[in-house]
Order: sequence, then structure tokens, then C-alpha cells
Amino acid sequence: MKIKYAVILLLFIYTVAKAQLPINKRAIDININQIKGKLPQSINLCAGAGRANEGLRADWQRQLKVAHDECGFRYIRFHGLLSDDMGVYFEDKNGKSIYNFQYIDELFDFLQSIHMKPFVEVGFMPGALASGSQTIFWWRGNVTPPRDYQKWNDLVKALVEHWTQRYGKEEVASWYFEIWNEPNLKGGFFTGTQQDYFKLYKETATAIKSVSVNYRVGGPATAGNAWIPEMIDFCTQQKVPIDFISTHDYGVKQGFLDVNGNAGTVLSQNKDAIADDMYLSKKQIVQSRMPGLELHYTEWSASYTPADPIHDSYQEAAYILNTVKRAATVVNSMSYWTFTDVFEEAGPRVTPFHGGFGLMNYQDIKKPAYYAFKYLNQLGNTELQCADSSAMVCKDTNGGIQALVWNITIDHLGDSVNNQVFYKRLLPSKPSAPVEFKFRGLKAGKYKLSIYKTGYHANDPYSAYFEMGSPSQLTTAEVKMLKQKDADAPIEQSTVTVNTSGNLTKQLTIRQNDVLLFKVNPVN
Repeated sequence: MKIKYAVILLLFIYTVAKAQLPINKRAIDININQIKGKLPQSINLCAGAGRANEGLRADWQRQLKVAHDECGFRYIRFHGLLSDDMGVYFEDKNGKSIYNFQYIDELFDFLQSIHMKPFVEVGFMPGALASGSQTIFWWRGNVTPPRDYQKWNDLVKALVEHWTQRYGKEEVASWYFEIWNEPNLKGGFFTGTQQDYFKLYKETATAIKSVSVNYRVGGPATAGNAWIPEMIDFCTQQKVPIDFISTHDYGVKQGFLDVNGNAGTVLSQNKDAIADDMYLSKKQIVQSRMPGLELHYTEWSASYTPADPIHDSYQEAAYILNTVKRAATVVNSMSYWTFTDVFEEAGPRVTPFHGGFGLMNYQDIKKPAYYAFKYLNQLGNTELQCADSSAMVCKDTNGGIQALVWNITIDHLGDSVNNQVFYKRLLPSKPSAPVEFKFRGLKAGKYKLSIYKTGYHANDPYSAYFEMGSPSQLTTAEVKMLKQKDADAPIEQSTVTVNTSGNLTKQLTIRQNDVLLFKVNPVN
């Protein structure tokens, strides 16, 4: 009997002890002398914005400068450069063309002043040159082909010559010229057929190249990774110039366009859905007759609608980093759509958090998605070997190490519920296995450790907004409070001494969909 009770007691002690054991560690072992290569420049080459006319607004310009300075974006792409609200093209009573580039000059001069470049989307059609009256969006971008290709070509050539004179041939040669936007969405962005688009592309690309053969042109700027083989075949057979392929992708399961912001969307359960598509597009290029073409994703995000609360959620940050980690090496750029909620495709938005595409909302409040790009921009230029699928580790020329680590967990319920329901609420994060970093090869000496975090209740204004009752308008005091919660202060700072072994070990607590930036900097 004594033996029986002793066994029962031991089993009880073992069970209690096992229940108190921590979740298995997630070990990341880094030798700082094992180099993977240069950090891909595609991760923040370009960002998107709604339309050119919005770029004349003070709040748009203020936010773009911040995004450039902190996130490192170097190009900006937007719709509507030639739409009527930019006042570009008119005709007199005799049908003679009249050009006006003053609004464009104001916008492009601003971009130059903050050291950004345009990823020029050539479109939409000026009303006086349009073959039809079909428009898209609240601001009525005309989506018909030109009624007179000679006048269209003359306009394009005159504008490119104007830029060449104003900014210099070398500067304009560093830009990209993308012809139109999502022409495969008939009834959306283009009223013509695929062959009509190919004609528009040929005429426009030829007009641009007539100014300088060094100016880079491309397309088809399609939704959903479409028309890539067809585009290459057309350009090959017709000997049409093309320097890059561009297309778009979003991580939801159905649809491509939401003009009024009313579509219900469902996030794909495949966290790698966008990256998988990017690999497929690259494969199509490599297997084509033009295997060396650049590949630019000029729009991408978790969702294509400007009314999807996942854009505001803390879960978007890990989603971004997961896609960047997997696809950055196969694309030349991946332009997140968009940097700002100053975005009026469906008209002005009426609440401060409405599921807008932006990294920042109207009040300059930075969303968790913003910090994904801010942290990426703080990585050193040399990427180190790292076996962990949800981490990136880099070093800089000053001996500093930066480790970006995240947990991605898609807890969306699937087809049974729309994003507009699932993400429009508080979603507390669940625990995950702690991360243990072990760095090898450090020089002996003192190091300053700094840890930054984005996740639930950390750089998470959307959750704080819910907790204040989701007011339809924010007071000055409420904006200030949300920005204070969103200030990205380090959650931990300390100084440690590394001995002659050159090893440093640090364990970090991480929850589902948390993002952590861990910096190790030598103390001079």
C-alpha cells in the first residue's frame, strides 16, 4: 500500500510540475559571420496612394514625408495623374489640344523636395480625349481608351518631354512608367478588351521611348496576377518595348474590386497566398521569351477593399512581414497599398478607423502595419543566415545587430464570417512559445539591448479606439491619447557585457501576431 501511495504521489508531483513548465522555446541561433547577402531593396522600394489630386493636400504630403523618413519608401505610385481633377488636358473650340502641367508640377516638385521618385501610372483618360463617358470611383476617373491616339500620344510625349526638361534625363530615367491600372477588370478600370489594352500599351510605351530609350516602361498592371504570359508574348511578337512586368495581389479569397467599400471579404487561411502568387508570376517570366524582365507588384495588401478592418488590426503587421520574408527576393518591388487613409475612391471616409488601406489614418495615427515597415527600415543592409521562417536578422557597418521576429497566426474562422465582422472587435492575443536568441561571434565588450514591440495593446491604436467606445469623431485629447499609446517606446532596454566567448543569449516573450525588433548595439 505504501508503494502504491508513493507512486500516486510521484505522479501527482510530475503532473503539477509538467503543467508549470513553459511552452517549448523557439530557438534562433545566429552566427554574425554567416552572411546571407544584401537585404533585398524590394521590401520598401515603393508605396501606394489613392490618386494624384490627393497628393496636393497638406495632410497627404505631411504623412508621405514621415513615411519616407521612417519607413524608407523611395517611390510612390497613385492613380489619376491625367484625370480631369489634375487639369491636364483641354481642347479649344477648334479641337486644338491645350496642355496644363501646373498641378502635376506642384506634386512632382514636392516629391523631389523630399527625395522621392514617382512610379508613374499613366492614366486615366482626360475627359476631352475620352472615347466614352464611363468612370470609376467617387472622383470619376475616366476608364475608356482615347478617341484619338495621335492626340493621346502627343499628350504623353509632351508630358515626358516636360519632365525631362524640368528634372533632367538622368532623373527621369530612374523612374518607372506603368501603363494604366487593372485593365483586366472590364466594367471597372478599363472598358476595352485585352487587345484594346495591348494597343494602348504599345502606343503609350512607344511615345515614352521616343523621348528616351532609357526610360523604363511596363505593364500590364493587372489585378490578380493576370495577363503576364500574354503581355510578354504580345511585346515579343509585335516588337513592343517593355522593361518590367507589373501586377497586383491581395490576400482575400474572392473578388478583385470594391468601388464603394461595401464588399464582404474573407482572408485566405493560407498565410503565404500572396507570396505563392509572386513566385508563380516570377516563374512565368523566367519561362518566357523575356526571362530578364523585372517584376513589380505595384499593389498588394491583405485585402483589396478600403473598408476592411484587418488593415487597422495589429494582425496586419505580422501578415506583412510574413509576405515580405517569403517573396522579397523574387520581386523588384512590392508596393503596399497604401501609405495613408487620405484615400477617396469611395468618397471621404467618415470615421477615424474605417478599415482604410493606409499605414496612417486621417489624424496621423500610425497603425500596426506602419511599424512593420518602420522596423524593416531599421534593419542593417547585410542580412545574416537565419533558419527561422518568421525572423530576419541583419547587421550594420557599426557592429550593430538587428533581429526582427514575429508570430503569424491566422485565427480567422474562414468562410463562415466576413473580415468586416471578425476583425471589427477586440481580438486579445494568445500566448506563444518564447523566442530565445543566441548570437555567436560578437566582439567582447559592452552592448546596449533595446526591444520594440507591435501587437495587441502595443502600438495598437485600433484596440484602444474600441476601448474608448469607437467614437465617430475624435477630440483633440483623444487623438493625443492614442498617439501617446502609439509612440513606439522601447519595452525594454539594458546593457550587457559579452565576454571573450563572443556569445549573447536573450529570451523574448512573444504572443500570437506580435512583432518584435531586437537591437544589439556596441557601447563605444
